[in-house]
Amino acid sequence: MSSNSASFEVAINAFKLSKCYQLYQHPKDRLKQFLWPHQWWGARQFYRELWALRDIDLTVKRGEVVGIVGQNGSGKSTLLQLVCGTLTPTHGEVQVNGRVAALLELGAGFNPEFSGRENVLMSAAIMGLSAAEIADRIEDIIDFSGVRDFIDQPVKTYSSGMYVRLAFSVAINVDPDILVIDEALSVGDGAFARKSFTRIMQLRDAGKTILFCSHSLFQVESLCARAIWINQGQIVLDGESAQVVSAYQAFLDQSTQNSTPAPPIAHNDAPIPDSKYALGSAHLDKVKLQVDGINTQHAVAVSGESSIMLWVAFVSDPELPCPNVAMTLQTKDGRTITSAATWEDQFTSQRTLEGSGHVCLSLDQLPLLKGEYFINVYLLCERGLHVYDSAEGIAVLQVKQTGRLQGYFSIPHQWENNNFLTHNDPNS
Repeated sequence: MSSNSASFEVAINAFKLSKCYQLYQHPKDRLKQFLWPHQWWGARQFYRELWALRDIDLTVKRGEVVGIVGQNGSGKSTLLQLVCGTLTPTHGEVQVNGRVAALLELGAGFNPEFSGRENVLMSAAIMGLSAAEIADRIEDIIDFSGVRDFIDQPVKTYSSGMYVRLAFSVAINVDPDILVIDEALSVGDGAFARKSFTRIMQLRDAGKTILFCSHSLFQVESLCARAIWINQGQIVLDGESAQVVSAYQAFLDQSTQNSTPAPPIAHNDAPIPDSKYALGSAHLDKVKLQVDGINTQHAVAVSGESSIMLWVAFVSDPELPCPNVAMTLQTKDGRTITSAATWEDQFTSQRTLEGSGHVCLSLDQLPLLKGEYFINVYLLCERGLHVYDSAEGIAVLQVKQTGRLQGYFSIPHQWENNNFLTHNDPNS
């Protein structure tokens, strides 16, 4: 393969990419550094260095969907900004082949005095669209944003939701070769959140290159074939997303041993307000927990004996595909120890012509061992990716047991009294 064809296959190539910030304790120290950067007796430094990234080597091929995980302050956002060109590297270089659309700080470049239309024209031009391309797409951008009635008003008069929707519409409709997403997979509420998510999925399915940075490990593993774990400005692991997510989750679980995060809030009243669906969206209506035939939201169950029924009702726009339901069990320190989802079990929820429906999840002879657990419920799109609504800590499950087994679960097992050598030694 020639070097030209090889470079065509690469969307992003970073070599020894590093970013250092100079932190000054006092404003006057910045002036001192400017006036006396070098003395005859040697260099003088009035600041301390913070390396957000150090010696990052990274190659992303065209069409790859790459997830980026790491704790706050690990350098994820710095890497994305270097790729987008909004930051310059201290050392090293990054080469980007293609038009980049970034969903970072949406609307950060808008002029509040300009109208929405003027900001669209300006932003699209900055992103590299020609005058002809802008003229061809501006009506689609305005329609997608849903703010046409206000498009010729100054954006300083917009609500925060209108502002973000217009900025997102510009970024997502410039037909990017590379899409960079920092945390926000979709923006806005209801119908617009669904529409923006669908548009991102269309870009993924069209073979666009996507960098997806998120704290949602579920979404990273679901959307991305490859993932990168960054910690303290360096790549810890780069590989198949399930492997990277598993390693990073183990790291987070280890970290929780040294902290005591606040548990989810358990609701005493399970019904969720506002049962009328929003057009283009869906949400949870009611969640009920039944333990051994008794309705409760703070249940006491017996390990290996109790039966649990989780009843979830939802309302949705009947024009949309039927949503999926998922449940997770969390420990008090925030660890997710198990989950169940309709799409994983290939279970199709039923709903009325008006869009309402419900599902029941049964757990017989509860295998959980002693402890306190929180039940979380999620309503997701037909792909099981976009979260319409969630009810975290909707119920508390207090499990008791008679024996002294340790851990979270009692797994099916069987003891035998046969001689091991008799079964395994061919010479016996």
